[in-house]
Amino acid sequence: MDLNTLCFLLFCLLFTGFLLLDGLDFGVGMLLWAGKNDIERQALIQTIAPVWEGNQVWLIVAAGVLFAGFPHVYATLFSGLYLALFIVLAALLLRGLAIELHNKEDHPAWRSFCYWSVFLGSLVPALLWGIALGSMLSGLPIAGDKQYSGGFLALISMHSLLSGLTYVLLFLSQGAIYLAVKLESSLARRMQQASLATVKYTLPAVVCQAIFTVTATTAGHKGLVFILAVTTLICLFFSGHYLRREQYRPSLGLSGLALITQTVSLFTGLYPRIIVSSLDPRWSLDIYNSAASPLTLKIITSLMLVVLPVIIAVEMWKFYIFRQIVSLQEIELAPRLPRLRQMREQLQQYIKYACCLADTLDKTRKALRSNDGIIINKLKAKHRTLLFGKPHLHRRPVKQNRTKK
Repeated sequence: MDLNTLCFLLFCLLFTGFLLLDGLDFGVGMLLWAGKNDIERQALIQTIAPVWEGNQVWLIVAAGVLFAGFPHVYATLFSGLYLALFIVLAALLLRGLAIELHNKEDHPAWRSFCYWSVFLGSLVPALLWGIALGSMLSGLPIAGDKQYSGGFLALISMHSLLSGLTYVLLFLSQGAIYLAVKLESSLARRMQQASLATVKYTLPAVVCQAIFTVTATTAGHKGLVFILAVTTLICLFFSGHYLRREQYRPSLGLSGLALITQTVSLFTGLYPRIIVSSLDPRWSLDIYNSAASPLTLKIITSLMLVVLPVIIAVEMWKFYIFRQIVSLQEIELAPRLPRLRQMREQLQQYIKYACCLADTLDKTRKALRSNDGIIINKLKAKHRTLLFGKPHLHRRPVKQNRTKK
């Protein structure tokens, strides 16, 4: 295996990891309005709030590998598809801000704006990433000088739209199963039904996508692409099977595996090409005519072979730390926690005063009963009796009168 192929595999691995992990966020965001009230929508956001930032690392590192390993592809994509990438990045930024700031204000208009931002910030990137992957295989107007010669609408084709729809459905299904794992029983069952409904449409979409992918694939890889497509269908089928039996974790694993095999089939269909030219197949950008120098490829691959295990370990640790089920009751009580803490502090202070008063009264009672009270003896007798009870008087023993004989 040469350095060009190894660098291409690293990029495929990183971008597939991004789609797998951020696909959970996309699916949850698109299902946000499945929550019937504000508490349920906050619970849905809470399932991804601790982990969504780390998922973006995979996209950043994948872009870095593409920039260093295949600079011509990077330049063509970012210059020709500037508008599409700007929309994706703006949507991701808006979604991130909405996730972090949605609970900073209780006004209904602000909450509604944040919820719509999360929804659109998930739907738009999910659709455009799928369209971009489909367009890379079906073909983009790449001229002989390796420049993109089309506009934004050049991305749109039957294959790219089908690819975008397929990824939206895969993200929806995966997000719904993830919510079933992370939420309590009543809301989890509702997400289960949503995922089952999504799988019904995902299966035919994957079949159609596989037909287009096999058709656009070079002759040497058609068999492997077909096997990957069949694997995707099998994973989706058994994911639905476990989902009906309410075995959510195996279902989530198979759903993620289906997303992986679907993405790998597209990259397999591309190899050794990275972007297919719709103007002339000879003008396609591949891993050789768009690669950096051998020294650069050696440096980037060596660096990534060290960094990648660390990224994977951190991701596993992150999901282990935040594995707890999200409770609706805790979210409902969250706005009241500051007031409850204040009341607890006041109660603790009152308890201290009460203990001090009880101690003082006890000492005074003992002093009164021992006839050592000085200040307290100035009280009226009935008040002393009301506060401390009757004092114990030291009575002298009664002498018995002797009878005279």
